[in-house]
Amino acid sequence: MATVDALPGPFTFDPATTAVLVIDMQRDFMEPGGFGETLGNDVAQLRRVIEPTAALLAACRATGLTVIHTREGHLPDLSDCPPAKLHRGDPSLRIGAPGPMGRILIRGEHGHDIIDELAPAPGELVVDKPGKGAFYGTELGEVLTAAGIRSLVVTGVTTEVCVHTTVREANDRGYECLVLSDCVGSYFPQFQEAGLAMIAAQGGIFGWVAPSTSFIDALQPSLQRT
Repeated sequence: MATVDALPGPFTFDPATTAVLVIDMQRDFMEPGGFGETLGNDVAQLRRVIEPTAALLAACRATGLTVIHTREGHLPDLSDCPPAKLHRGDPSLRIGAPGPMGRILIRGEHGHDIIDELAPAPGELVVDKPGKGAFYGTELGEVLTAAGIRSLVVTGVTTEVCVHTTVREANDRGYECLVLSDCVGSYFPQFQEAGLAMIAAQGGIFGWVAPSTSFIDALQPSLQRT
């Protein structure tokens, strides 16, 4: 067992039953000139997470920790995109419309894929999800159950949308979640601050929050054995 100095209190986990979730680190959201920037967002707010997440992944891979990536996106015919999601915003910038990196949030397009800096390693699962949460409409729950996973270390973008939705889904399913504060990001600093505070509020209503360095420090005994 290992323990992380976290909010609202220590987070204890067994590396053998822990998985790291890397949520939606996609070009459409994170790269200059991508879909996120065309909406007027400052992608620099998200790109701050790249360096600490890369360091985290290196440590997790060195210890053999399970790493799972997700990508939000839809089938080319949009059959898995409900009207409530599809009919949002400027029609020229909606899901499926031509974007700067291919059709916006469509599986197989350049913008839909994960950025090079955080590319999955060989053998790491990539879960394509049609919604904001990583459990809805995906095989994630079955994969975690089959692997005996009980704890999730959550990273990704954006903090208040896909990260929060996934953590809430996971909490309802009985998973203990640790969100790494410097490995999740929002286009809006006020949402980042509030989103993290909401997770750890009321004694950890949805989970725990800690910087990635604290989690890596907790892995040090495992790193020393490899």
